[in-house]
Formats: sequence, structure tokens, C-alpha cells
Amino acid sequence: MPRLTYDSFEPGAVTTYGSYPVTREEIIAFASQYDPQPMHLDEAAAAGTLLGGIGSSGWHTCSMLMRMLYDNVLADSTGMGAGGIDEVKWKRPVRPGDMLSIRQTVLDKRPSSRGDRGYVRFRFEVLNQSGDVVLEQTNSIIFGVSRPEAA
Repeated sequence: MPRLTYDSFEPGAVTTYGSYPVTREEIIAFASQYDPQPMHLDEAAAAGTLLGGIGSSGWHTCSMLMRMLYDNVLADSTGMGAGGIDEVKWKRPVRPGDMLSIRQTVLDKRPSSRGDRGYVRFRFEVLNQSGDVVLEQTNSIIFGVSRPEAA
């Protein structure tokens, strides 16, 4: 039986997890494939941009969040997916050498009319090694319940 189910999450609960090292090579590889803007590819070109130096694509940061979320929550859960993202905010640049982690807050939850699952709404904050929030994301995830009600 998976460790985490809909019943495992209580509104107001805050959990921290993850340890993701950001490398220059990964920033450039991701940007080369998916977001080839100068601020993600070249230090000299990035110096004159809003970032003031090379930094991760916001979409790359979202992907790093997803990796840590999967490894620390979803891999051992009854997670069934999500219907989308309510909001994403890129708050600060993510730089080569940063070590990222997640602060997860359960905002609320509601059962599905199906009885075998429910929706848990989270705020995920990606933090750098200094504790600065670099990304904030709000969304719901569907989880199966521990003991589905008889249909």
C-alpha cells in the first residue's frame, strides 16, 4: 500500500524536502532544448539581461520542482495526476551552484464525488540554499483515499 493517500494530507501542514544541485551544464542543456534565450545559455550575453547573469529557465525550475515532488511524495503515493497549475511565479533567478529544496503547504482538500479519491491543493515553494523562495506554484493533485467508500 502506498505511504501517502488523500487522507495523509491535512490543511495547514507544512513539509520540507528535497536537495537538488543545479549545474551550469544542466541549465544550458535544458535551455538549448526548450528555452534558448541568451540569459540561459551564455554568461556574457546573460550579463546584460534582467537576470544579470546565467540562470535557469523558469520552466527548468518547474521541472526540478516536479523531480523533487515525484521523488519525495508522488513515487510512494496514490497520486493520480493533476488537472493543471493554478499559478506559477518565478521569484528569483536560479543559478549554477544553487541547491534547491521544497517547502510544501497543504492549502485545502476536498473529496471527489466518486468516493475513491480527493483533491489536495498545495502551495509549493522552491527554496535555494539561503532559504530564498525562487519559485512559487499553486495547484491541486488528485490522490486516492485510504479506504474507498463502497459504491
